[in-house]
Amino acid sequence: MKFQTTTLRTRNSTSLLPLRCSFVLIGLTLACSAPSWTARAADSTNAGDAIALPTASNVSVFASGLNNPRGLKFGPDGFLYVAEGGTGGLNSTVGTCEQAAGVGPYTANVTGARISKIGLHGFRTTVVDNLPSSQTNPDTGSLISGVADVAFIGNKLYAVLGGAGCSHGVPNIPNGVIRVSPNSSWALIANLSKFIMNHPVANPNPGDFEPDGTWYSMIAVDGDLYTVEPNHGELDKITPGGSVSRVIDISASQGHIVPTAIAFHNGNFYVGNLNTFPIVQGSSKVFKITPTGQISVFLSGFTTILGLDFDSAGRLYVLENTTGNQFPTPGTGKVIRIDPSGGRTVVASGLFLPTAMTFGPDGALYVSNVGFGPPPNGLGQVLKITVP
Repeated sequence: MKFQTTTLRTRNSTSLLPLRCSFVLIGLTLACSAPSWTARAADSTNAGDAIALPTASNVSVFASGLNNPRGLKFGPDGFLYVAEGGTGGLNSTVGTCEQAAGVGPYTANVTGARISKIGLHGFRTTVVDNLPSSQTNPDTGSLISGVADVAFIGNKLYAVLGGAGCSHGVPNIPNGVIRVSPNSSWALIANLSKFIMNHPVANPNPGDFEPDGTWYSMIAVDGDLYTVEPNHGELDKITPGGSVSRVIDISASQGHIVPTAIAFHNGNFYVGNLNTFPIVQGSSKVFKITPTGQISVFLSGFTTILGLDFDSAGRLYVLENTTGNQFPTPGTGKVIRIDPSGGRTVVASGLFLPTAMTFGPDGALYVSNVGFGPPPNGLGQVLKITVP
């Protein structure tokens, strides 16, 4: 297998970051060969505006200046809450605990990630910061993970950590679900690192195994939280009291498919998968999972799924991170709508490594854009997509 090079060009510098197999895409550990892509930041006083945008008239920048934005949800107050992977760091736990295979050892900053709140006109404020942020080793691109997603139960804000745990360079804070208080303090309510260590899945992938997991998407359903873990391949339930249980071991029937995105509609869960590298066009699927853990293929023929949501008419929208390329490539992300007849419509294209999406109260889609990649930080955006 030949390895390529990742190139990041800013207005002031050019750096080459060689990647090795395997590496982490957005905090998801996959068996792969290295991606080759070029991110160009033009002259701008605002780093978040330095990324080329899709030219479609229905796509605009809602907010910028984010650090590896991931999952996002609108709160009961009407503000958009965004989980950020953060800035990474240098703390190492080599010799202290088991390290991640392939992409390890991670290094971390225990206070490098945050959750942001964005108002109607795109102004960002910090809801809570000083949350763990970690990054893969330099040979694999120093790719960052931190806060993976957010969700609300009533007026209470919850978040799932994907970049914590000893194997990520954060020995005193595990991956898990936290509850954020109105005064910006937070408390761990569920230790997901401990749960997956005590409850191994049927078909883990030893070549890229993550001891603490790489949790990604989370939603709230009927007063409980549900989160997807891509590296081990599972869907788990967390109660507000901190009880954790497994809805389904996806790896048991599907193998290492890297499930990432989750939505809930008409009494069932819908989960999309990223899949492994090199990317095979059309190899990702949307699975239907019943509350009792029965899984079936709902739709197929997608590529690198990282987001799912339903609109008020019950139509499914699928976010694809990269299309038409074997490795993550800026400017190739898409949002696809599936109509009741099964017809597929491209709602937006040309997205720059998008990582998550949600519907707003105005009926528009909001998408985390420039959601991962090497430094510099602050390039992340939220795009607003008016649905035709």
